[in-house]
Amino acid sequence: MTELKSDQFEMRRLESLSNTIFGVAMTLLAYDLPRAAVFTSAPDWNDLARVYSGKLAGLALSFIIAGVFWISHHRRLARQPVGSRGAVILNLFFLLSIVLLPVTNGLYTNYATSSAVAVLYGLHLTAIAGLNAWLWWRILGGWRQEIMASLFPLLVFIPGTVVAAFAPQVAPFVWFIAFGGLLIQRFYVGPTGTDN
Repeated sequence: MTELKSDQFEMRRLESLSNTIFGVAMTLLAYDLPRAAVFTSAPDWNDLARVYSGKLAGLALSFIIAGVFWISHHRRLARQPVGSRGAVILNLFFLLSIVLLPVTNGLYTNYATSSAVAVLYGLHLTAIAGLNAWLWWRILGGWRQEIMASLFPLLVFIPGTVVAAFAPQVAPFVWFIAFGGLLIQRFYVGPTGTDN
């Protein structure tokens, strides 16, 4: 093991913290689901669909987003075994944005037709994607194929948030396009042999 300078940190410890944060945040996404409605009698299929369909869609969107960013964060930390104080602080802000995901997801799943709530959720997704892209930029130090994969969600969440201001019910369909970053990663980064 190499000797660390006084301003360097082992990123393994940050990875352990991030795994815990992602796990708790992803679990808390489902926290309010059982309490979504109080039925006066035994619910039928229509009652269940009416109450839970939007909430499950919001949960799925946020869970997939968190999962994609966890994968990206894991890959990024694997490339950076040692980091500076600035890199650690920026990573902590990224993790804070993940901690807040259950809060904005809860608002969004309860008030998806509110443009204010949809915009807040979209801004939060944009902040997560922006921090992720910034962290990749710091590690790679310039334009590379991996940067395109990390910028793609950011370039989707921004217009998706604008759509949320005028048509909140359409915004989730735009936000789902952000997973195209996985395709960019798979087809443009994977075959070069520079990344797995």
